[in-house]
Formats: sequence, C-alpha cells, structure tokens
Amino acid sequence: MKNWLKPSLLVFFSFLMLLVLAACGGGEGMQKVKVGEVTRSIFYAPLYVAIENGYFEEEGLEIDLSTIPGGDKTMTALLSDGIDVALVGSETSIYVAAQGANDPIKNFAQLTQTDGTFLVSREPIENFTWDMLKDSTFLGQRKGGMPQMVGEFVLKQHGIDPHGDLELIQNIDFANISTAFASGTGDFVQLFEPTASIFEEEGVGYIVASFGTESGHVPYTVFMAKDSFMNASPETVEAFTRAIKKAQDFVYSSSAEEVANAISPYFEDTEVDLIATVVDRYRAQESFAKDPILDEEEWNNLQNIMDEAGELPERIPYEELVDTTFAEKVTD
Repeated sequence: MKNWLKPSLLVFFSFLMLLVLAACGGGEGMQKVKVGEVTRSIFYAPLYVAIENGYFEEEGLEIDLSTIPGGDKTMTALLSDGIDVALVGSETSIYVAAQGANDPIKNFAQLTQTDGTFLVSREPIENFTWDMLKDSTFLGQRKGGMPQMVGEFVLKQHGIDPHGDLELIQNIDFANISTAFASGTGDFVQLFEPTASIFEEEGVGYIVASFGTESGHVPYTVFMAKDSFMNASPETVEAFTRAIKKAQDFVYSSSAEEVANAISPYFEDTEVDLIATVVDRYRAQESFAKDPILDEEEWNNLQNIMDEAGELPERIPYEELVDTTFAEKVTD
C-alpha cells in the first residue's frame, strides 16, 4: 500500500501542475498596457466598449485602467512612467512641449471630437438665446482646461465678453461644480453628462445649449504616449488603436441601449436608460470620433481656441505632436 501510494500521488500532483501551467499559459503573449483616464465619463464610451466587448483582448492586450483626476496629474503619471497611455485633452501635450520636454508626448488616437459639456440653466427656458447670459452669474470650468477655454470661446462667438458681460466663477474644483450649482450658486453652469441629464430629471437645472455643437470639431480627448514608448512598442500602439477603432464602429452601428448595456459596469450608480439617453445625445452631435485620426484642421482649431482664451504658450506644428501612422493603418 505504501509503495503504491507514493507513485500515485506523484502522478496526481504532476497532473495538477500541468493544469496550473496550462492555466498560466492562457495569459502568455498578452501585453499589459497601463492606461490613465482623466475622469470617468460616458463621454469616453468607446474606451469602455473596447474593454467590455473584448476588443483589446482580441488584439493581445490586457488593459490596466485607472482614473487620475485632473489633466496635470494624468500627465505627471505619463511622464513618470506610472502609466503607458493617457486619455486626456490634447492641450496638455502642448503645455508639456512648451516646457521643453526631452521625450515629447505624441497624440496617436482621437476618442472625442467635440466639447462634451452642456449649458444648464437654473430655470427652464423655452426659447433660449445666448445673450440671456449677459448680467447673469455663470459657473464655469477650471481655468486653463479645455471645457473652460471652449466655454469662453463660444461665449465670444456670440458677442459675450466672459469677463465683462457676466459674473464668471472659475475658482471651484471640477468635482465640486455640480454640487455648488445644486446648492444655489450661479444662474447657469457648464456641465458634463450624465450630471446635466440627472439635474434635468431632478428639476435642479435644464439643458438649454450644447458647447460641443457650437465650438466645432477639436481633438478634445485623445490617447497619447511618450515618443519613446511608441518607438519601443509600435505593435502595441497599433493593436491598441485597432481596438479603439472597433469600439468606435460599435458605438455608431449599435443602438444606444446596446452601447449603454456594454458600458453600464463603469456607471453602477446610473440607470441604464439614462446612460442610453446620454449616449444618444453625444452620438447625435458626433462627439464620439468616428475614427481615431486626429486631422490638422482640428489641431489648428484647438490652438485657435487656446489662443483666444490666452492659454496658448506657443503654436506647436501638427507634425511635431500628432502621429497618425497607427490610426491610418487601422482605418479603411
């Protein structure tokens, strides 16, 4: 009995070891990519679709996604190799380049192509016109960020001096803007979704205009990486971009409900019906980019908006900070 047990146990444990090795081998060849998003938003729906629908996995990529609030913090994480890829406003790459970075940040895949904020009024307005903002208190976004710059750009396009024709509040942190408005601060506020729609449902505020439709196409949120990372891992960057293109196709070819169901795990406190409403709204104004290519006209529009806001440190040529090589490869 004793002599029979030892070889049997040996065979048994050898079999177990083979199972363990086989299980571990299932992950072999998967390339881990650390991605940092500047905030969690339905505005970034294609990213979550790419994860949940397995498009990254199909490309051999394992995505480690983290939310890093604030463009400055996201860029710090990218520059210090805390993340490989950043999803953030493309203006941040200009700020970094203007400081003389030795390892430039390159924009390689565009996710959103319009501003994602909406103008919300405290009272319902049946026939809104932009001049209604004159002499009002406007709760705007953080100074230097894309929402604030686009907000001021749109106001000026409608003949409103943001710093002369109304009381502009810009000293409230991004995370607290909606709370401040709900508490009674401001006649108008500039908000992202789903907060704008939630406020409308609750009677806290009412959407009266879209900054996205007013400002035109800009590379509002873009995937970017250090030049050194892209040079060292071109296959990874191409695979990443291809997964994003698959997700962009899904977002525009599927129903809003299908998209909402796909991304609902990222918004557990938001009803799926509301997510679908927001997806539909962003899709109707083509806020989600239809392909990952960032074109030169969009880049120039971005710098014009920054310049108008007094936030452009210097004009950076398109070819210096934009690399469309991978986006063009995956877009037919």
